[in-house]
Amino acid sequence: MRKTKTLEFREEISNSFLKTVSAFANYEGGSILFGVDDAARVVGLGNVRAACLDIENKVNDSISPRPDYELLPNTKDSTVELVVRPGRSKPYLYRAKAYRRSDSSTVEVDPIEFRRLVLEGSNLSYERLSSRSQQFTFETLGSALKSTVGIKNFDTDTLRTLELYSDEDGYNNAAALLADKNDLPGFDMAQFGESISVILRRETSAGKSVLLEYEDAVRMYRDCYCCERISGFERTKIERIPSEAFREAIANALVHRTWDVPAHARIAMYPDRVEVSSPGGLPTGISEEEYLAGMVSIRRNPVLANVFYRLGLIEAFGTGVQRIRDAYASSKTTPRFLVMENTITVILPVTVADLGLTDDQRLVYGLLSPTVPRPSGELLGMVDFGRSKLSRILKELIELGQVFTVGAGRGLKYKRGN
Repeated sequence: MRKTKTLEFREEISNSFLKTVSAFANYEGGSILFGVDDAARVVGLGNVRAACLDIENKVNDSISPRPDYELLPNTKDSTVELVVRPGRSKPYLYRAKAYRRSDSSTVEVDPIEFRRLVLEGSNLSYERLSSRSQQFTFETLGSALKSTVGIKNFDTDTLRTLELYSDEDGYNNAAALLADKNDLPGFDMAQFGESISVILRRETSAGKSVLLEYEDAVRMYRDCYCCERISGFERTKIERIPSEAFREAIANALVHRTWDVPAHARIAMYPDRVEVSSPGGLPTGISEEEYLAGMVSIRRNPVLANVFYRLGLIEAFGTGVQRIRDAYASSKTTPRFLVMENTITVILPVTVADLGLTDDQRLVYGLLSPTVPRPSGELLGMVDFGRSKLSRILKELIELGQVFTVGAGRGLKYKRGN
């Protein structure tokens, strides 16, 4: 065994374990094994019955409100397991402070996280709180609902139905996110060249309806990763990164992020990939394994998610991860998901079709860049065969639609399409 986010060892009983009780009750729950040292060796407690009484008194006297827990004594090896279940009356405080687990350690929550616990204990969320501003217009949302859902009249009753407005509290924060103008964060987008020191383009989309921020991200994606190949009288649309995967990634970045953090979600566009990073780790109650497997769907912002669902921008049952993976079914490259404590990043590589290339074709293809064209003379110095063979391979790759020419004559250069 080893310490984890939900398992702690205590060689003896001291008040410091109460911080971990607070952390377990505030989040996923967990167990503390008393009579076990940090190396997971059993050292025993002596009198197990007295130990149970001591633990029980400390928890009851020091944690407020009283958490849901169970003591499991083991007289065989003189250990006691304290099982703490996730509580509903959050925050659970020890000496007027709330705690959380960070990997295998226990730390005090910051002010933002403390407010989240208070809201969760009151069965509320940030998006349902009354907005500080109440002066909003909703032309973007109204137009989207009329064209997508087919509603004829967009009015206050529509906003009530969408849970964006109530007579008691007015507009909530979810309404602010969908309003035509607001003071909330959005997307910070950048297109990079061959390295992160080369910024080709940068845009910030914020202070407007999240529906417009969504479209701004899609527009920049199209500029960077979509093109047309013309062959005779035919035009073929090429998506170097599947549009369905990108749309799903940015929709999830809006719907599942933590909006009480004043930070932009980030979209970093590189020649070989896109990285979409959003503030906020996984919601309480879902593990990384469950998230990646698409087994559990916990919506951090259910009001906003409902609007996105009605507009057809997301699916109802949290199938985002699987839909992104499905978009790469015909590609040799696959998406990746980086789950950290305070951020989730979706990495979408450019697609590479398995066209049955020969080893020599793959070699030449790999030497080419999608952004910086290279002359054949430069390529010739990187391979161990002659000019005629190189020219033949480049011609084959052009016919397969994987390599494109730039310029003509002595200025002729080559670049790859993916």
